[in-house]
Amino acid sequence: MNTLKVGFSRVNIDPPIGIAVAGYYVPRNASKILDSIYANAVALTAGNQSIDTQVYNPDTGRYMDGRQPDPSDVVVMISVDKCGLYEEECRKFAEAIEKRTGIKAENIFIHATHTHTGPVTKFLDANGEDTTLIDFYSNLLTEALVRAAQQALLDLKPAKMGFCVGYAPERVAYIRRYKMKDGSTMTCPPIEDPNLDHAIGTLDQRVNVIRFDREGGDTVVLMNYGLHADCLNLDVISPDWPGWMSRTFETAVPGTKCVFFNGAEGDVGSTHVFPEAGDMNDTKISFDNEMKSEGMARFVGRALCGTILQVYDKVEYVDVDDVAMLVTTAKIPANVPSKEELPLAHKYKELHEAGRDCDIPYQAMELTTVVAEAMRMCRLEHGPEFYEMNLSGLKIGPIAFLGIPGEPFTDIGVQIKKAEGWKLICPTCLTGGSAGYFPMKDAYDEGGYEARSSRFKSGVAEKIIENAVATLDKLKQL
Repeated sequence: MNTLKVGFSRVNIDPPIGIAVAGYYVPRNASKILDSIYANAVALTAGNQSIDTQVYNPDTGRYMDGRQPDPSDVVVMISVDKCGLYEEECRKFAEAIEKRTGIKAENIFIHATHTHTGPVTKFLDANGEDTTLIDFYSNLLTEALVRAAQQALLDLKPAKMGFCVGYAPERVAYIRRYKMKDGSTMTCPPIEDPNLDHAIGTLDQRVNVIRFDREGGDTVVLMNYGLHADCLNLDVISPDWPGWMSRTFETAVPGTKCVFFNGAEGDVGSTHVFPEAGDMNDTKISFDNEMKSEGMARFVGRALCGTILQVYDKVEYVDVDDVAMLVTTAKIPANVPSKEELPLAHKYKELHEAGRDCDIPYQAMELTTVVAEAMRMCRLEHGPEFYEMNLSGLKIGPIAFLGIPGEPFTDIGVQIKKAEGWKLICPTCLTGGSAGYFPMKDAYDEGGYEARSSRFKSGVAEKIIENAVATLDKLKQL
């Protein structure tokens, strides 16, 4: 029996001009709003319970008729146009939402789309900038996410759910790690470098599409696909290609709202290192050897919109009579540096922070790699030995989302999707936190930006897969 109810809201979260922009080791400050950024909230509930959010009193924690809300009644998914949100930020947002809505913090699934033209909200990413605007915006964002959750709850309507899997077209995504002919490994190597040999890994081109047809409301479409949202390389605010995708789809199909949840994208970018035909149309090569421009973001967004359109009318509808969320914790060893590595790490960190990258003997992505590695080593000079990592499982009938608090490699998503007992599994990156890259074990031996900068030891990917499958197994029982 289908008892699903779904609510939706979209709240503008544009920051003040001049705020630091997240996404690179090169300081940037927002010169303008190129395209507005948003927080999209989707509220879900199922079962026979009656939800009357219009009479909830946040001061007493009760409904006006005296009922106390059941914490398991509603799950709220929030997709935020940001590069990442740290664990303590997500906790702050969830606690504020719980206080103002009565929905349990553990039932709030907070995801960052990973746009590299989103505002900084935590000093760690500010590159030494004045934090006045950051502090102001962080408080503004908290209120915006609370408002998004409230409005989604007020919008709950009976719905039916359908799903389908499409496939991304060519020229949209590429594995961005390469084995070079000299035996080295590079992330984002130079275009048409004669030393290029082959990409390390295989793309997962599956695009998960979930559709909620709501009585008396817009149809809500969730899209899940793993690809860096990094096509612009500008000092602006923009949702990057996910914004283009959503706007294009909503224009093509009136009465719809499209929400993006990024997948296992840690080793996936949009640059073709051997460009051909029209690959270079309306784009250029950036400082980090990648194809970037407004035209590139438009192309990727439109192409992936096309994938949704191909399957939208052919979803498989299923009854939903249960919605639940479960957060589990895994203990992961930290990638602590040796004493011998620290002197050079401190030197590179000091040069970088002094604005003297030209004195570090590397260029382009190799420079980014050694700087990121140095920052990681200095940050972990005194430990900790382990990190606790939360994985967020969310069940919507026979479909599951599995949120990972960082950037998993493609193979992590592929392995999680093999978990048994589900019609569809959607792994999502940067959910509930932003703990950096999660490379596969082989990547630590091969080298490259992601493994050298990761705060976790080799084996983190395999540990995530193991714990994700266990989480999904437990989720089935709820």
